[in-house]
Amino acid sequence: MSVLSRRSILLGLALGVPVAAVGTRAYLNPQFEGDALTPTQAHQMAVAGEITLIDIRRPDEWRATGSGEGAVRIDMRDADFEAQLLAAAGSRDAPIALICAAGVRSARLGNRLTSAGFTRIIDVPEGMTGGRYGPGWIDTGLPVVREEYEG
Repeated sequence: MSVLSRRSILLGLALGVPVAAVGTRAYLNPQFEGDALTPTQAHQMAVAGEITLIDIRRPDEWRATGSGEGAVRIDMRDADFEAQLLAAAGSRDAPIALICAAGVRSARLGNRLTSAGFTRIIDVPEGMTGGRYGPGWIDTGLPVVREEYEG
């Protein structure tokens, strides 16, 4: 059993995490079991057509920051997310890179999609805004598309 620091407990409470779950690696830092790309690699591969880059964030996040050039916007909360993903990528065996804000949601969703039979899911753990894995797409200076979300 691990001893929780005061900082971990306060962070968990601020995030709405039950105290019993605070500090568990699976909750605060979900590990993705597959491949990962930096934002620069993801951008280069997306614009070259080598991967399908999916921005899985919410519409309010797309409006606030824009999406990375070459990314397809699909809100991961959509009931038909998987169908939209298949339409964008073409098959469960196509290389699909997931990007969110800071890498937590993309790692969780990547693991879920891999369990659902997608064979080439790739994580972009720095995300759009950066986090523990690096500065992210925006601070790296990569191009963003700020077109208004219609959904």
